[in-house]
Amino acid sequence: MSIQNMLKPKIARRSSGIPSSLGEKIFTVINHLFFILLGLSTVFPFINLIAKSLSSEAAVVSGMVNLIPIDFQIGTYTYVASNSLFLSAFVISITVTVVGSLIALFMTTLAAYPLSKPRLRWRKFFIIMYLFTMLFSGGLIPTYLLMHKLHLIDKLPVLFLPFMINVYNMLIVKSYFESLPDSLEESAKMDGASNMTILLRIILPLSMPVLATIALFYAVTFWNDYFTSLIYINSADLKPLQLYLKELFVSSTDTFMRTNVDASLNVSPQSIQAASIILATLPIICVYPFLQKYFVKGVLVGSVKG
Repeated sequence: MSIQNMLKPKIARRSSGIPSSLGEKIFTVINHLFFILLGLSTVFPFINLIAKSLSSEAAVVSGMVNLIPIDFQIGTYTYVASNSLFLSAFVISITVTVVGSLIALFMTTLAAYPLSKPRLRWRKFFIIMYLFTMLFSGGLIPTYLLMHKLHLIDKLPVLFLPFMINVYNMLIVKSYFESLPDSLEESAKMDGASNMTILLRIILPLSMPVLATIALFYAVTFWNDYFTSLIYINSADLKPLQLYLKELFVSSTDTFMRTNVDASLNVSPQSIQAASIILATLPIICVYPFLQKYFVKGVLVGSVKG
């Protein structure tokens, strides 16, 4: 039963003016309260970080800061934004996320389109091979030796080339391609269009919701990844932002303040860590609104068709 059919009785009841039962009212209230509390539980830690990043050293160290900044100051953001290590790591993360997401989306589309066609020879065999990689991998040491043989150690491409196709994302795109009417391709072939022309001019424009959603998945994955750089990157100039944050949090507080922060600044290590997290989170927060309309549309199309 589709979602539309499930909602028809409730919509009809509301449109006719018939009052809801007591059980429905209680369920609605509890449902709203649950999701309000769930939303607040995710927002409060972020607000706390913002408050710490804008508070003075004494207020943060004494534990007085909760949700409102105390002794307001912006020296923390001034320091973080002018830190050469942070800026270098920020640029590296932007580059890896943009280049990696575009290439990964391109490769995922090229893999999903032929696999969505029953006429592909050995189609089931290829799908099984892809599924096999979801269950088994070569392991960390063999993968490291492979990267070493390919001369990718301590090179920027090592941060995105090994992850060009996520099988789960590819299967989502494949399922979406399969849901498109076959008559579209048949009419295009009657006009002499090639497979590549059909993909670029017909299939992709109709698949923007799912492609935008998968692009967001890839972007978040590349942006949040630090383990890959921890294993393969040795040069400080190639460390992405997440690895910079990891090293910032595990560094000794006294040593960090002595060697990196001007004593005249009224900031604490906790404030610097909080400001760094806020600045590292902003790019993904800024990207999401542009993809939200496609993301929501893709979810709705999948739910209705299901």
